[in-house]
Amino acid sequence: MSERIETVVLDSEGLSAWVAQDRKLLAMLQVFHDMGADLVIGANTIVEVTHSRTNMPRLNWALSRVKVEPVTEQAAKAAAELLKGAGLHGHKYAVDATVAEVALHQPKPVALLTSDSDDMTKLCANQVRIVPL
Repeated sequence: MSERIETVVLDSEGLSAWVAQDRKLLAMLQVFHDMGADLVIGANTIVEVTHSRTNMPRLNWALSRVKVEPVTEQAAKAAAELLKGAGLHGHKYAVDATVAEVALHQPKPVALLTSDSDDMTKLCANQVRIVPL
């Protein structure tokens, strides 16, 4: 990763991998940290990663190190437009669209760490660097 990245957005898989201390993800985050990149998530990503077996102390620790973007009415409408533009619809894509919307409104260049690179590529076009997990 030679190009400088200003902002790194994590989807639920990225945040889950961080909480689980996945070595590959931790190594990536270290590279971005060394660049001085900011870490960002959408607020609803917290809902997606939280379940009965979530390590809450680790999640709270991770959350203390990221900027959490709210999902406002304006953001939700923008996410709905992204879905329409990409020809996607339904609950399967709703959270992806809000994550894409967050990524598109961060200081550029932006990298999006995601397990869903196909849909995120459709939603973000070429405005965000998609990093598959």
